[in-house]
Amino acid sequence: MKLMRRMSVAIAAGLTLALSACSFGGSDNIVISYNSPEQWANWGEVLKAFTAETGIQAPSDDKNSGKVMAALESEKNSPAGDTAYYGITFGMEAQEAGLVAPYENGKLADIPDSLKADDGSWFAVHQGAVAFLVNTEAIGDLEVPQCWEDLTKPEYAGLVSWLDPATAAVGQSVMTAANLALGGDFNNWQPVIDWVNKLKANGPLQLPTETATNQLAQGELPILIDADFNGYQTAKAQDAPIEVVLPCEGSLTMPYVMSLVKNAPHQENAEQFLDFVLSDEAQKLFAESFIRPIRDVEVSEEVRNTMLPQEQYEELVAIPDFAEMNAAIPAFLDLWKAEVAG
Repeated sequence: MKLMRRMSVAIAAGLTLALSACSFGGSDNIVISYNSPEQWANWGEVLKAFTAETGIQAPSDDKNSGKVMAALESEKNSPAGDTAYYGITFGMEAQEAGLVAPYENGKLADIPDSLKADDGSWFAVHQGAVAFLVNTEAIGDLEVPQCWEDLTKPEYAGLVSWLDPATAAVGQSVMTAANLALGGDFNNWQPVIDWVNKLKANGPLQLPTETATNQLAQGELPILIDADFNGYQTAKAQDAPIEVVLPCEGSLTMPYVMSLVKNAPHQENAEQFLDFVLSDEAQKLFAESFIRPIRDVEVSEEVRNTMLPQEQYEELVAIPDFAEMNAAIPAFLDLWKAEVAG
């Protein structure tokens, strides 16, 4: 059902990628990795390093998770893609729909069981975490908030924002993180609804519908609750005074997973690519974008000095049952519509 709702754009994209494979002078010397944009998670360097090591061409692809799912569904009888990269719940749906294939690699043992399928048909390659991204100049003399409850104080009225959960998966992750941290569960969303309504009582909510890091950097959104790596990256790329905070009551991991496409046209190349993605080299390259590698690898001094200590992540970031979370989101959205947005 969800797959059908997400189908809308894939056929032309698949044809484009099929033609791009021919442009590399032979369809066998390529791997088509759906959703590998050069500027995201350091994919550009990962793709280049893979080609340098194997000689296999690996062009970037700018789909998002929803477009990947639409492409996999529309192409299921004649796949054009070899691998897929998307949010974890998309990987679960692709497995359920029979669009992806089992994959074996000894390094899968390094990945927590809740972040991979039993047969390897999806597995996390790196992860972010829900965090407060605070523009310290924009909040003036106010203290940097450390906890979810801090944000309900009147002095932060009108300063707090996150992506609208009615339209953005990141916004849903933010709401889930807050709900679990404030004592809720997947059968009880009232804690986060009450928390949001406390904020709303202080002043209008700011709920952008798409990536808002530019507004954060410019001070238009002084406190943005979003993925931690967006804060680190924005601070570096825009020389912005951004402080990243993991809320004291707890946070939520935001995993990104990969899959081998079922009946992939370049299956051996695809398996080599997935092997490489889990290698120490690729995991370190991902870390250069301040997104935490899924395997325990040594990262650069710059990354260590920029990011919060690993101990904080281990203490504060929860790994929920994502299948249960995915199943519970519709109930949350109904409550959101009735008690917040309505």
